[in-house]
Amino acid sequence: MQQAYEKLGISREVYERGQQALQGLENVFREIDEIAEYNQLKVLDAMIRQGVADYHLGGTTGYGHNDLGRDALEQVYAAVFHTEDALVRPQITCGTHALYLALSAHLKAGDELLSPVGAPYDTLEEVIGIRPSMGSLAENGITYRQVDLLPGDAFDWEGIRAAIGPRTRLATIQRSRGYSGRKTFSPREIGELIRFMKAVKPDLTVMVDNCYGEFTDLKEPSDYGADMIVGSLIKNPGGGLAASGGYIAGSREAVERCAHRLTAPGLGKEIGASLGMNPSFFQGFFLAPTVVAAAKKGAVFAAALYESLGFGVSPGPRDPRYDIIQAIDLRTPENLLAFCKGIQGAAPVDSFVDPEPSPMAGYGDPVIMAAGTFIQGSSIELSADGPLRPPYRVFFQGGLSWFHAKAGILLSLQKLVDAGFSL
Repeated sequence: MQQAYEKLGISREVYERGQQALQGLENVFREIDEIAEYNQLKVLDAMIRQGVADYHLGGTTGYGHNDLGRDALEQVYAAVFHTEDALVRPQITCGTHALYLALSAHLKAGDELLSPVGAPYDTLEEVIGIRPSMGSLAENGITYRQVDLLPGDAFDWEGIRAAIGPRTRLATIQRSRGYSGRKTFSPREIGELIRFMKAVKPDLTVMVDNCYGEFTDLKEPSDYGADMIVGSLIKNPGGGLAASGGYIAGSREAVERCAHRLTAPGLGKEIGASLGMNPSFFQGFFLAPTVVAAAKKGAVFAAALYESLGFGVSPGPRDPRYDIIQAIDLRTPENLLAFCKGIQGAAPVDSFVDPEPSPMAGYGDPVIMAAGTFIQGSSIELSADGPLRPPYRVFFQGGLSWFHAKAGILLSLQKLVDAGFSL
């Protein structure tokens, strides 16, 4: 085994350090597998009850009328997430697009959008208009207000109560941390926040950005009262097979509004060709619980290894996990670059590429991204990225298999060692 790792350029010293970090993680891995098993049965049950058949795997072109597979897939998503309906389409290009679609479908000029969990993910800044951008919500007369978290990542209950006013139409809750230092919120915590806000304003619509969180817990935010949960198929629910797409699952009215925004008023869910993507959408969703489990194991291993080396990690190796992201404070730009080069070097695609920081659309700082993936930008596959700003925090995620994730983490450490880091 050690010789196999040596072929990848991983030294005996780094390999042994990794083996030491694995000691004592058996119970953590067992719990991850139990969550995956439960979610696998949940997906299987939904597909059986929906009567998924061979003819559902066919596709449509053009208008996409009478796409039985597309319609069955959306009902499977709704069943798994315990919602009335779902919109699952390849025409939704990414997570940011899905979020903008959900927001713009429900907000009109004069409405106010509230974030009760502080600043949104970088790409949402231009969607909202925090950073001016063509077509933003702000450009269309929609205002924005946020309530920052209190120390310890606690919700500011009184601040939230005061922020909810007559014009507050929709509240957006970002489950994952994004490029911030805060924790990821559990579905139960999100549910507590939803109940509080709806007690203040019962007709408030609540959307949860569920990106990176699907299948990491036994329940989803939709089980706790979210009107919509939104995500990308090239993250968790696509299982590494979906080549594009996004989803919105929620109440029938909320999903219908989103469908009319995606296509056109009067058309809604009736059109939208699946273009031969139904097999990968169904199979990816079926595999997603076990793929997410592999990614979680990789994140746990990364946390254990880098914590043992004195780096700040969040969450810790034995902390509860409600997304697949592992944050590691690498302290210097050189360490951040070396880490990402290690992840890229362990990629099955484009392993020979050296990632470099560069400006990227939607981000305020230069970003370095390592992602030698089968699906472009697929962050359920082994990947790492981070903005070039202190504390030079890398966000590691993905791994279609635990063994690939392990190899990538070991090679990331090897690159740090090669650059002068002392074990």
